[in-house]
Amino acid sequence: MSLKRPIVRKLFRIIRFIVFFFFISTIFVTILYRFIPPPLTPLMVIRAGNHLFEGKEMKLAKDWVSLKKISPNMVQAVVASEDNNYLKHFGIDFDAVKKAREMNKRSKVLRGASTISQQTAKNVFLWPDRSWLRKGLEVYFTGLIEIFWGKRRIMEVYLNVIEMGDGIYGVEMASQLYFSKPASDLSKAEAALIAAVLPNPRRWSPAAPTAYIQRKQQRIIRAMNRIEKVEF
Repeated sequence: MSLKRPIVRKLFRIIRFIVFFFFISTIFVTILYRFIPPPLTPLMVIRAGNHLFEGKEMKLAKDWVSLKKISPNMVQAVVASEDNNYLKHFGIDFDAVKKAREMNKRSKVLRGASTISQQTAKNVFLWPDRSWLRKGLEVYFTGLIEIFWGKRRIMEVYLNVIEMGDGIYGVEMASQLYFSKPASDLSKAEAALIAAVLPNPRRWSPAAPTAYIQRKQQRIIRAMNRIEKVEF
């Protein structure tokens, strides 16, 4: 009995240190990314590793730009497409979650309710997975970026790290590749087309939009006109 107590105390000290280190390190990195661009994301590393594993040429194309160098049309398009209440919620849109659950009960096609904040937290800090562990960490990191970054920085990071094709990341690189222009010059139609492919950018491309993507583009344009102007 006396031998077990020191072991248990030592185990608790180790667990306490791990928990303390986790919180301190994640808060530190979150604050750091408030001021500097994330150099890589887990998804970028995973995709590059898959290229090497499959014997393909490793592709990782990205070009970070500040939000002021991204067309307001692009900001309006992703809010209209992904997260209508972006400026109103604190990371999680509980109304959207409730609606998604109700719709999923009646539909075979599952609908998600992740906000732009949640997607940014997942892209920057976590791996692509549907486990409860990852979802729990996503909620945690979403809270951190809402506290330490704010909506403007979250949008800036989101638009710079979002996957836009096989080995392509960020709207600046997508704009240069698909429209031969900087992201600052994207028109409403072009921004809506980029937003239309975001759920699966390796399947769809703004360069060759299918009829489905074109219809979705038109829906996004109508939504862009309907929602209030996104301003920070």
